[in-house]
Amino acid sequence: MTENVKRVLLVDDDEVIREVLSAVLTKNGYLVETAGNGKEGLERLSSAFYDHIVTDIDMPVMDGLSFLQELKLREVDAIVTVISGHSELDNVSKAFKLGATDFLAKPFQSDEEVLLTLRQAEEKHELQKENYRLHQELEGKYFFHNIVARSRSMLSIFETITKIADYKTTVLITGESGTGKELIAKAIHYNSIRKNKTMVDVNCGGIPETLLESELFGYVKGAFTDAQRSKKGLFEEADGGTLFLDEIGDMPLLLQVKLLRALQEEEIRPLGHSQSVKVDVRIIAATAKNLREAVDQKNFRDDLFYRINVLSIEVPPLRNRREDIPLLIDYFVNKYNKKLGTEIEGVDKSCMQRFMDYGWPGNVRELENVIERCMALGDVNVITCKHLPMEIHQGAAVQGFDFGDVGLSIKKNRAKLEKMLITQALADFGGNKTKASAALELSIPALLYKIKEYQIDGVS
Repeated sequence: MTENVKRVLLVDDDEVIREVLSAVLTKNGYLVETAGNGKEGLERLSSAFYDHIVTDIDMPVMDGLSFLQELKLREVDAIVTVISGHSELDNVSKAFKLGATDFLAKPFQSDEEVLLTLRQAEEKHELQKENYRLHQELEGKYFFHNIVARSRSMLSIFETITKIADYKTTVLITGESGTGKELIAKAIHYNSIRKNKTMVDVNCGGIPETLLESELFGYVKGAFTDAQRSKKGLFEEADGGTLFLDEIGDMPLLLQVKLLRALQEEEIRPLGHSQSVKVDVRIIAATAKNLREAVDQKNFRDDLFYRINVLSIEVPPLRNRREDIPLLIDYFVNKYNKKLGTEIEGVDKSCMQRFMDYGWPGNVRELENVIERCMALGDVNVITCKHLPMEIHQGAAVQGFDFGDVGLSIKKNRAKLEKMLITQALADFGGNKTKASAALELSIPALLYKIKEYQIDGVS
């Protein structure tokens, strides 16, 4: 026996089928062992390895689906082909979900059909393994602590995070709202030597000025009227770890002074306390504001700005890294399939073009919200243009809008844009005027009037 001989476990309660298939496979170089039901099959598997498992679905003692469930639990690495009659197609679908690669319909038409099915199963299995390997490679390259990107600008940020993660130096993350600044901060912390310590985050613009100081530095009992007990501040909670100051540009000027002192001295003084407390905290700050402009306008202290702007990371807006959009869409589709229990496969070609053309003012956060909305409202297994909110249709159109020879005339450009939107809506909905009018938020008579007015071709 050579090393290239494929071992097959044939599981079927029908002795005739076992004999016929065994003869066909043995004659063509396979080494075959048989079992009369799923339980016997599991016993064979406990003492031997098989390249292929060919199993019937309808069997006594342990049927094929129960057998497949057990194979999945045991993580058996074999190519599984199920045998089924035409009346069992529902069970074949269930078998595929349990890990089967192919199926063999009975009655068998020829030896060639049996052999072809096993060869196809092998090819599919190899393709699945290759896809999994490529997916793992992509995940390693393009997935960085829940950040999904393949653009050069974001991959450069991944490299920067890796280089600076272990240093205690303060990091300033800038970028528009929704670009993922908090994810960058978490990636820095969880890839650093501080990852087993606490990361504490605070939105400097989301807490009233009167409370922010006590939140950051803590207080002792009796420090003010409502201080019924002492409370640690966020600096102490993050001791040994990381404190993430989100929207630091919104921090009040008076508190900026105290923050600067805490950063320089590496100690804080809780409200009402007579002594300072040493803290070992790595500071990561983030803002959607232009802090240099805020410094010029006296809304942000220049000394604090220079103190926090030691290592800076600027996260580009999504419109400047459009090559990340398809990868992000796949990521969010997979995420919300699990969350919503849906089986959406992705977006169609026309819809993808809309995503690529749109300006995404809300950046990655807006993209995620749109994907979730489309999946929740969708009625098919692919997201199409009809599922998109109107702002995507309008925004994508404006993105590529050509002012041409009409200049900046609002009246003339309005007509041009209306014609563009109506043409696109009719194309999206296959000429269905009822659906197009609903998407355009026009009455059907108004839509018909404008179709005639703008002489839109191809509409009857």
